[in-house]
Parts: sequence; C-alpha cells; structure tokens
Amino acid sequence: VVTRDDVEESLKGVFQFVKDKEQLLQDLRSKIEETKKKILEKQCERDYWLEYKNVGSEIHAEKISSLEKDIVEVKNELERTEEHYSEALKVVREENQKLFDKHMKLLSEEALKKAVGYLDKNCRREIEENEWLKGEVEIYRKEERDLKASVELLEEENTSLVAKLIDIKLQHL
Repeated sequence: VVTRDDVEESLKGVFQFVKDKEQLLQDLRSKIEETKKKILEKQCERDYWLEYKNVGSEIHAEKISSLEKDIVEVKNELERTEEHYSEALKVVREENQKLFDKHMKLLSEEALKKAVGYLDKNCRREIEENEWLKGEVEIYRKEERDLKASVELLEEENTSLVAKLIDIKLQHL
C-alpha cells in the first residue's frame, strides 16, 4: 500500500532530481562561456600572428595556420557540445515530465482509495474483492519497477556523458 507520505517523498525526489539537472545545465553553460572566452583569446592571438605574417615572416606561418586550425576545432567542438547537451536536456525534461505524470496518476489513485474509504462496509468489501483492482495493482507494481530501472539507467548515462565531456575538454586543453 502506497501512503501519501510515500507519494510526497517520491515527488520530492523527482523535484530534487529536476533541480539537480537544472544546476548541471547551469554549470555546463558557465563552462561553455569559459570556452567562448578562450576562443576570443585564441582569435586575438591569431589576429596578432596574421598581422605578423603580413609583414613578411615565413617562420611563423606554420604556427598561424596551426592556431587557425585549433580555433576551428575548438569552435566545432563547442558547437557539437552545445548540440549534445541541448538534446540531453530535452531528453531529461521529457523523462521528468513522464515521471511527474506517473506520480500525478498515483496521487489520483490515492484520492480514489480515500473516497472508497468513505463508502459503507459492504461496498468496500465488494471493491476490495474485485479481481480487476488486484490486476491494476499488479500492473502498477510492474510500472514502478520499470520506472526505477529507467531512472537508474538515466543516472548512469548522465554520469557517463559528464565524464566524456570532461575527457574531451581535457584533451582539447
């Protein structure tokens, strides 16, 4: 039997999960801003070397082209990273909405059970003995197990994605 406290605690967990994901998104945005600043610094350095190249130095021509390639690579990586995290955020928001909808359905079922509690004893006994309700409870338990498994998979995937992002940024630095 799921109590109201269980439902509220579950909802708090979902809301905390959403809040944590939003904080992660904020952190990622700040990292993106730092990367953009680095790009600007690289562009200033590139401009300096282009000016030097125009003066006639062939010694540093290779370094200029290398820096230009680095800037292009960093920009491309930034675009891919932004796209990836936008998609990841979209998926997480959809999943959170699904979780929220399921919890709202659970609350509705809880309210129905309370309403049944106000019926007379004979009506309650007939409802409790109804096999259809027992089947619904079993379906709910299966959905709950599936939901827990999907949440665990999402957490593992998010951890993996963050680790990959850190590795990629370290490689590019």
